[in-house]
Amino acid sequence: MKDEQVTLRLPRELARQLARRARELGEPKSHVVREALQTYLAAPSAPKPGESWERVKHMVGSLTFDDTAIERDAIARQIRDHNWRE
Repeated sequence: MKDEQVTLRLPRELARQLARRARELGEPKSHVVREALQTYLAAPSAPKPGESWERVKHMVGSLTFDDTAIERDAIARQIRDHNWRE
């Protein structure tokens, strides 16, 4: 099986950092890039926009406080004061 070749452009400073790291490790730049890419792709991906909402939307509106309960609860008051939308 033949390896694929990828050509890319790097900003000058990033290319300098890559060359410096390759020298430090005594490895070719391509090896450093492959390892960095493998590490990056193995990490969990960031949630997509709206994905977080999908996970919690069933809970929206599940808690209610009446005005007297909010006045008795300091945390509930703080949430109301900072997040309440009229």
